[in-house]
Amino acid sequence: MNTLKALKYLIPALILAALPLTGFAQAVNPASLAGTWKGSLDLPGQKLPIVFHIAFADGQLSATWDSPGQGAMGLGTKSVTFEGSTITIDIPTVGGDYTGTLDPGSKLFRGTWRQGGGSLALDLERDLTGAVAVGPARPQNPVGPYPYTTLDATISGGADGLTLSGTLAIPAGAGPFPALVLVSGSGPQDRDETIMGHKPFHVVADYLARRGIAVFRYDDRGVGSSTGDYASATTLDFAADAQAALAWLAARGEVDPGRVGIAGHSEGGLIAPIVASRDRTARFIILLAGPGMKGSDLLFLQSAAIARASGATEAQIAEVNALNARLYAAAVEPGSDAESAARVKAMYRQFLEGHPGLTEADRLKAMNEFEPQVAGLATPWMRAFLALDPAPFLAKVPVPTLAVIGSVDLQVPPEENLAAIKEIFKESGHSDLLTARRLEGLNHLFQHSVTGLPSEYASIEETFAPEVMALMAEWIHALPR
Repeated sequence: MNTLKALKYLIPALILAALPLTGFAQAVNPASLAGTWKGSLDLPGQKLPIVFHIAFADGQLSATWDSPGQGAMGLGTKSVTFEGSTITIDIPTVGGDYTGTLDPGSKLFRGTWRQGGGSLALDLERDLTGAVAVGPARPQNPVGPYPYTTLDATISGGADGLTLSGTLAIPAGAGPFPALVLVSGSGPQDRDETIMGHKPFHVVADYLARRGIAVFRYDDRGVGSSTGDYASATTLDFAADAQAALAWLAARGEVDPGRVGIAGHSEGGLIAPIVASRDRTARFIILLAGPGMKGSDLLFLQSAAIARASGATEAQIAEVNALNARLYAAAVEPGSDAESAARVKAMYRQFLEGHPGLTEADRLKAMNEFEPQVAGLATPWMRAFLALDPAPFLAKVPVPTLAVIGSVDLQVPPEENLAAIKEIFKESGHSDLLTARRLEGLNHLFQHSVTGLPSEYASIEETFAPEVMALMAEWIHALPR
């Protein structure tokens, strides 16, 4: 068995280590950097184009960026600084940054893309062609004018001094209306849950608002216009934010407080029952690909499903999950995040050194390629998620619950997770409150999909299956008043 090949199926996405770069002692006018700069991230089996559009105005640099292969265009950055010959672009939407050193000819940045505790080499070349990158079509993305009212709002979040910025869609006509808060999945997400050019939450909010349901969606803490630190937060912190958003929504005059709830996608489908088990403000919850098992068990299942669909053998899957089990155990041991990172790295190094199928060159390559991402297991969010079990929260949900998962969802596989959710409601004596649906042909994003692989998300033009939104609207309107 090719062990080095098998290692690519580790749960965290592959991140390569970048070598330190030396700078050039030269004076460059920042204004001369204005323009388009293009490069590619080397990922397993593919190159992912990255494009930065740098501008200079009023003595300041700014930038937007595109990932054309993922259909993500015109994404924002927080700041751009240029000192000596080094540019640094802060990119909070991915929880990272880009740092590059300009070559003497001012036509190439040699640098590093950092994201989620890991890094990839990324060289950017000045583009003089004037070509405009075009992403895949996104026909469902709503375009105004809308037959409903939208209100941008800044509200108090789940921690002192933290504010959440979002958009409320208010249906036309006389209220009060049923209403819900949309809660995003894992990773720093904006209010539209933008991914690869898709805007699932905007699509869902538009659909529901046109059908008499008010919807509030918001930027995660530390993302977009919301304040706070995303990197230090855990699922329970995000649950506190969702609870604050629910309280704000329920208190609005346009909203019927007896028909207000939460719809959470992926990790949001874990957050919804956490809030509902604690706060009677929630009168219903919707779990869109919400998990029914402990975080570490879900990741084992997810890893196997994605690897199997990608062509891995059962032996490779077993070996990678055995390694993941050791890494997860090292990550969640008591101690600081720094101590956890050291344990995880040492465990991975020990695995490589003790594996008879690897040459010394293989071990060096594997350490260089995987060690930074493995260290990402020691983040506050991941350490908490690995140990977090939704069962105690689901067992205490006292309100109607709609749980839906696509049949080809590889990130939250439907059979095991829906079965777990059903069993929890049965054991708690609340089976009558649960409506569970396995929806044919849909992936984790609720797109019609062939394989369910995440690699398909960008190429599929559909953002969110209409039948899922119709189910949500019909189910909400059928709830007892």
